[in-house]
Amino acid sequence: MYHISENGAIEIFIPRPSPSVFPGLNEDVVFAITDKMLHNYLLPRNCPRVGFYKGTGTNPTDIETFFGHTKADYVLAVENAWMKKITSTTIYCYELPANTFTLLDDCAGYYVSYSAVVPTNVRAITNILDALLQRNIELRCMPSLWPLADAVQKSSLQFSLIRMRNATPRRG
Repeated sequence: MYHISENGAIEIFIPRPSPSVFPGLNEDVVFAITDKMLHNYLLPRNCPRVGFYKGTGTNPTDIETFFGHTKADYVLAVENAWMKKITSTTIYCYELPANTFTLLDDCAGYYVSYSAVVPTNVRAITNILDALLQRNIELRCMPSLWPLADAVQKSSLQFSLIRMRNATPRRG
């Protein structure tokens, strides 16, 4: 299990309120992610992003539309305006013991612990782009995420829309 932070000095993760609403989640938690979806979090915390991948129910039309010209397993899109912050930020990847975590959202890969968690290791990631591109993802830089976010929400893809409140406002 992993947790990404811009703070490299966390000695214990204390459960806190979820920033998002999830059915059945009404207690404070510690969030974590597995390696499969780690790429979605290898970015500055407030960076808006759209991540998506093919699921078992993804139809051939959506595969051709969204993956027709890539061999990547996952696509992660960010806004052009965030590139300077992405290239100048150091993030920290905390390894967490899995024993107290339970799956919250399979599509997004979210796991939660209702107990405090002491990390077993932490490593600094000083080159976010390099860390992302070492994984089998396609990184897309776009002027606005909204057209893509709207399209993936209407598709049969598995997707995550993260920190979209920080995205460039929609044009009217």
